[in-house]
Amino acid sequence: DLLVITAATEETDGSGVLGLGEEWKGGDVAKTVGGGQKVRWLKKELLRHKDDQNKVVLFVDSYDVIFGFCWPDQKLASKYPTVHSGKRYLNSGGFMGFAPEMAALVQQWKYKDNDDDQLFYTRIYLDKAQRTKYNMTLDHRSRIFQNLNGAVDEVVLKFERAKVRARNVAYDTLPVIIHGNGPTKLQLNYLGNYVPASWTYEGGCGGCDDDLLLLDDDEQLPLVYVAVFILKPTPFIEEFLDRLTSMNYPASRIRLFIHNNVVYHERHVDSFWQKHKALFPEAVLIGPEENLPEAQARTMAVFLSEDPGCIISFQQSTQTSLLTNPDNRSALGGNFWGALSPEGFYSRSEDYSRSCRPRGRKSTTHYSPTKPYTLYHPHTLPLHTNTDILVLTAPLSPQPCQDVYWFPAFSEENVRRPGGDDGGINGSGSPEEDTGTASAGGYENKEWLKFLKRLYLTPVTEELYPGYYPKAQAVMNFVVRYRPDEQPSLRPHHDSSTFTVNIALNSKNIDYEGGGCRFLRYSCSVEAPRKGWSFMHPGRLTHYHEGLPTTSGTVTSWFPSSTPEPFPWRRFRMSQCFCFYRFFMK
Repeated sequence: DLLVITAATEETDGSGVLGLGEEWKGGDVAKTVGGGQKVRWLKKELLRHKDDQNKVVLFVDSYDVIFGFCWPDQKLASKYPTVHSGKRYLNSGGFMGFAPEMAALVQQWKYKDNDDDQLFYTRIYLDKAQRTKYNMTLDHRSRIFQNLNGAVDEVVLKFERAKVRARNVAYDTLPVIIHGNGPTKLQLNYLGNYVPASWTYEGGCGGCDDDLLLLDDDEQLPLVYVAVFILKPTPFIEEFLDRLTSMNYPASRIRLFIHNNVVYHERHVDSFWQKHKALFPEAVLIGPEENLPEAQARTMAVFLSEDPGCIISFQQSTQTSLLTNPDNRSALGGNFWGALSPEGFYSRSEDYSRSCRPRGRKSTTHYSPTKPYTLYHPHTLPLHTNTDILVLTAPLSPQPCQDVYWFPAFSEENVRRPGGDDGGINGSGSPEEDTGTASAGGYENKEWLKFLKRLYLTPVTEELYPGYYPKAQAVMNFVVRYRPDEQPSLRPHHDSSTFTVNIALNSKNIDYEGGGCRFLRYSCSVEAPRKGWSFMHPGRLTHYHEGLPTTSGTVTSWFPSSTPEPFPWRRFRMSQCFCFYRFFMK
């Protein structure tokens, strides 16, 4: 008959608990000696079993039975019996014996609650007479008890078909009880992910079906606290916020917290809130005017999530993307932090490979990175609604002038992004007028140039100009505007590029009047470029051209990229102007 006892002031699993709910008076045993209160509890409990000759008592607490150094009085080390193999010193964190002997042993306690229990048991064990009387011995080779402090490298997992054991490789034993004493709690978590049946090769996850909730309606779903942090200017912020409303989870069971530290995104957050505040009536919004540091904002989010009904708290920065494809959840295994280095940074855990190649469900204790991310990139903004653009051929593509081709490039949403309806204007002039200077950076945006090289313009160019295979390297990219009171037109010139791509960002007779491009050699003009469409023409030798005068309400300026928008250009006011985006290609 085995009786397992532990001493704790809070609930634990699988054993009788002494002192449950009582105030702890045994001192701070993590920093110094103490713990005598546990002996007093045990002394009282074992009086009930002192006459039961068949009862075996197993006591465990937060420390293991054996460790390879003497605590708390190193002066007693020389008095321990010599051990030729195994651990030498006693630890009071776990011991077992028959109830009568155990009861007689703890009746000797006559000390204060904050006196040291370890020293009490040590002195009894070092007394040869008492050691002989109670037939006391230590588990030198970790056959039953295994402590981890000082022995982490000795303990590995031994996988069997239906169970997983902890194996001590130093003594080739299979200990039954494992304690993460001292600074080894994280290693104990790792072992607990598998031992004894948390996960096995045969049965998979051993506890994934325990305590399942029957959720018949939305109000029974767990309350989830979602905290969003906008810490720096972020592309696709509107899609990010809108995706919060399209999650496959009822909005009534979501509590939203948004910390925006970027003045530029105030209008985006305000627009989101005006549209969706009915979905999140208890949302908390903190703007840049509060000047709240990130650390304090995250602490506030944790504090606010301490709702009795909230069981999940998720924090996310806007630089990352919410998971939108449930089929990719299996690819997130590599996102786990299985271990930490002593400095608190990522360290590869022993089960990293198993986590990346999951076999069935798992119940694990892991660290998560500070910025959640997904391996799936949702392409939510199609270039254009015309899905046939990549199969255009020369006879099918509109050709308003000789070797000048028209084809769709951007959707309305993509056009709105590069040429927004607000923002500052810095500099003026055009590529042909030395009245403005390009700021460094932006043109070398490699990710954006993938659109030119592989995804779109290169295939179109090869179709429209047979026999020419461009490298599609854009040397100059800029946005231009024309206004009659500043620069209404552009003088005749050759472009320095092999071919030029012009993409209109607004509409004639709606945003402006006049304008266009005239090719002098062919006496042909493109006077009404379509919004979001591109007209492409050779840049050198043959297509000498000029910008036609704009007759009302427009200004022209060109701006290099210098903003973290998703495209390499500065936002500027398009109201009543002739605007387009130009690529100079080689």
